[in-house]
Amino acid sequence: MSLIAIVVIAFGMSVDAFAAALAKGAALDRPSLKEALRTGLIFGTVEAITPVIGWAAGLAAASFVDAIDHWIALFLLGGVGCKMIYESFQPRAEEKPRQHSLLDLAVTALGTSIDAMAVGVTLAFLEAEIVVVAAAIGIATFIMTTTGVMMGRYAGATLGKRAELVGGIGLIALGVRIFIKHTMGL
Repeated sequence: MSLIAIVVIAFGMSVDAFAAALAKGAALDRPSLKEALRTGLIFGTVEAITPVIGWAAGLAAASFVDAIDHWIALFLLGGVGCKMIYESFQPRAEEKPRQHSLLDLAVTALGTSIDAMAVGVTLAFLEAEIVVVAAAIGIATFIMTTTGVMMGRYAGATLGKRAELVGGIGLIALGVRIFIKHTMGL
């Protein structure tokens, strides 16, 4: 696999995480660089691991992974999105949180990385260097997610609760897009 192909795959897999990171950054009270780096590390790690899982599953049982990956993404992203929408209509707390819980970030990261698992299945059939591709995906996701949280910081400061509402709708739309793309072959 060429270097260009690896870079395209890496950044293609990190776009969903970038969108989620924008929403996560907007939901926080001026997230610090430390929080952005923490979020990037969590998302990057999950995004690097899932293609390896998909690759291993591709070697063992590709049809099983392909049969359920879109349901998992729809459920996880839809759930997180609904939670964000719900919270956007709640009375404004005195202060927004300074960071998200590890569980919240891990669930969101897993939801955005389901497509990387499916790519991992494909990479098994292409006999690609999974370690190189997974590392590239993880690094690209770390960069994109860290940037997304910091950009979300400014969107949240400007738009307040509306940014959380839009972010929640965006996560649900992302889950629905993955689901439709898989079920309709788009």
